[in-house]
Parts: sequence; structure tokens; C-alpha cells
Amino acid sequence: MGHAAAAPAVGRRERKKQATRAALREAALRLCVRHGVENVTVEQIAEEADIALRTFFNYFSSKEEAVMASVSSAAEELIAQFRARPRSESVLRAFREAVLVAMDDGDAVSRDHIEVLRLIRKAPSLVPQQLVVLAAQEQALAEAIAERVGLPAPHPGEPQAAEPTGDSVYPVVCAAAVLSALRVVLDRWLQQAAASDRPPSPALLARQFDVAIAELATGLDRPGRSRPRL
Repeated sequence: MGHAAAAPAVGRRERKKQATRAALREAALRLCVRHGVENVTVEQIAEEADIALRTFFNYFSSKEEAVMASVSSAAEELIAQFRARPRSESVLRAFREAVLVAMDDGDAVSRDHIEVLRLIRKAPSLVPQQLVVLAAQEQALAEAIAERVGLPAPHPGEPQAAEPTGDSVYPVVCAAAVLSALRVVLDRWLQQAAASDRPPSPALLARQFDVAIAELATGLDRPGRSRPRL
């Protein structure tokens, strides 16, 4: 994925923890792509990463969580890209640009994300952990949208007004809509790539995502209307 604004400097201990987490995440994905999720154990992942087994459980509770950590990293990068977009851009424009920057096929995080999406299609055991990651991403994006448009950040679990206003639900609905559009486009993109036995084309993904975002911009109650500029 592309790189957002520079993150604050972290200490040596935190860098070591990040490196250990990345090594386990990459080892889990590498082994599961090679052998299939059902044929890989956490012991093998720890050995592949050259890290003690007990250390594995300091970072992940299961091999599924370790594999899905690549999607978590991609989700965090996408939110960072969205937050870095100019405030003059609309929410949809900012999200579109963030996705196009993030889906950089020359970046390791992006490549790992695509590999996990392919794995999920073959390994249903990854789906529960995928739902956890998607829920966290949706909440983080809703908070970023609320910040961008000057609305209170949504907080799951807190009491809600008896009569929700458009302002109160806008960040949550918007986040759910754009992420659903992205998931649909990614799924269709991977299906088309699998059918042709060719590597997925980032240019095709960009065109398909443009269409999906334009449909959201025009409104879903009248499909096929002329598509406005975002």
C-alpha cells in the first residue's frame, strides 16, 4: 500500500514488537498460502518465523488471527490514507483517493492483503476473524468520517438518542456503505482474475471502484442516473 503521512517516531522496544508481529504475520500467510490454512499449525508458524511458540501467543490467539493480521494492517493503512486526504475533498472523493493510493501492487502490505482475500475464498475458517477485522475497520472509518465532517464520533455501546438524526447516523452509514462497495469490487475483481488466470489488474480495480463510488454518489434509489463528479 502507499504510504500516508509519517508516523510519530517509536522507541526501540516498540519497533522490536512490531517486527516480531510482522514476522509472525508474514510466516502465517506464507505457510497458509503454500499448504492451506487447515494444514498449518501455530507451531509451524513460530518455527518459520524463528520465534518461540510462547511468544506467538503474546501476539495472536490463533493461526487465523495471525493470517488476518495482514488485512488488519491494510485496513489501518487505508484509514491513515483517508485521514491524510485534504479536507477540501468530499468524503467519497477522499475515500476513493485513499483506496487508489492504498491498492499499490508494488507494496508488500497490499500484496499480502490480496493473498489473504484469495485464501478466504478457499478457507471458511478465516471468515469469523475476517468479520472481527471488518467491524473494527468500519468503526475506525466512521470515526475518521465524523472528524472530517465535524460530527461527534460514534461510540458503539453508548446509549443512543431515541430519535436518531441524520447527523448522528451519517458517519456510520457512510462508512458501512463505502466499505461494502469496496468489498464487492474486490470480490468481483478477484473472481475475474481467477477466471482468466492472470494477475489482478490494479487499473481494472480502479475503474470498477470508480463505478461503485459514483453509484453511491448519485444515490441508490435511482440506478443508472448520470454520474456526477465527486
